[in-house]
Amino acid sequence: MKSALADLYHAHVVERCRTTELALAETGFDRLLLHSGTPHTYFADDQDAPFHPTPHFTHWAPVEGPGHVVEFRPGKKPRLLRFVPRDFWYEPPHPAPAFVAAEFDVEDSATPEGVSAAVGANGARTAFVGGSVDVAAAFGIPAEAINPKGLVARLDWERSYKSEYEVETLAEATGPAARGFRAAEAAFRDGATEMEAHHAYLAAAAVMEEQLPYPTIIGFDERSATLHYHGKRGTWAAPGRVMLVDAGVAVRGYGSDITRTYAGDGCDPLFVNLITGMETLQKELAAAPRPGMKYLDLHVRAHHLIGDLLQRAGVLKVPAGVAVEKGLTRPFFPHGLGHFLGIQVHDVAGRFADREGTLAPPPSEYPSLRTTRTIEERMVFTIEPGLYFIPMLLEEHRNGPNRDDFDWAVVDRLTPFGGIRVEDDVVVEAGGVRNLTRPELP
Repeated sequence: MKSALADLYHAHVVERCRTTELALAETGFDRLLLHSGTPHTYFADDQDAPFHPTPHFTHWAPVEGPGHVVEFRPGKKPRLLRFVPRDFWYEPPHPAPAFVAAEFDVEDSATPEGVSAAVGANGARTAFVGGSVDVAAAFGIPAEAINPKGLVARLDWERSYKSEYEVETLAEATGPAARGFRAAEAAFRDGATEMEAHHAYLAAAAVMEEQLPYPTIIGFDERSATLHYHGKRGTWAAPGRVMLVDAGVAVRGYGSDITRTYAGDGCDPLFVNLITGMETLQKELAAAPRPGMKYLDLHVRAHHLIGDLLQRAGVLKVPAGVAVEKGLTRPFFPHGLGHFLGIQVHDVAGRFADREGTLAPPPSEYPSLRTTRTIEERMVFTIEPGLYFIPMLLEEHRNGPNRDDFDWAVVDRLTPFGGIRVEDDVVVEAGGVRNLTRPELP
């Protein structure tokens, strides 16, 4: 009897076959090779960087290790050609899980040459998707068929719509991440350093650093206003008055992406109120997506809510609508509201206008917005409004024509506490959204 996971994965592969057959027909190919990738060895060294498989390979097969190939030909059962070296220095890749192996004709080879021989030529018009041009050449693929733009755009476009297998995998990735967040918060409240909170997260989530979907962001106080802070300061950094944690866990190649901000002892009550206000408005925004809504409109709504919060806190002296019109909320919220989530943390096709890959860039006033798409069913987004006190972004206003719209004494009072971000992962359904994060983490 098949398991629930096996049933979901079977339906996922059936859909991959359907959409890939269409993409091949539209672009003039009749065979597709998806390569899992090759290790990257550091220059003048004998150590490899942590290996991450080609996302399009993972979209088909959550199989660990480099050198593998998925072969798809319309009307044929997909093949999974695994590179399984005989090695005693390093652990070889584990066998393909049973639920994966059931969907492919699986062939193992002990050498790259064996994989190449298994791929064969067969006279088909073959496209290759992957990062290694040398491997493609060894397979006899001409340059114009290596990562052909039109085909890759269509494959990216299809990744915008998550199967039930993908949604449940992303939901599963929330559980261990939530355990990590609870452990990091407990460490923070016990007076831990950023590094110790990071280690508490890893231990509770039961993962190694190289297994994370992205490096953890754990910043205390003013460092929480550095959007991608990876410093993990030592003992002198504790105890913190504010801690921002942005972290996730990967399951079968799909990563959760969650952020919470915690107030500790010594945090200014006004900043505590801002954290509470951000939690409230984030929940409103996370519940708002509907099919047919433009993601840009949701982003602009976030600016209005943050402008209102800043006015109520006394940071801004003008109403939210005026603040947004003048661009006064942008230095406090300089990034986009969120992004597609899946195999890649910032998943592909967020700025596509169509399946051919025509770009739909963000408006000039919001250049960091990663998603300009119209929201549709089966899309998975992060919803992560932020509010930060970043001196370099506020300089132009402190000395500019709108300086009297700010209470600079309040800004200076709050700046040492850094920033606030609250982030959930949501999937859009016909009548609303399913929040994948909140069932596990408040």
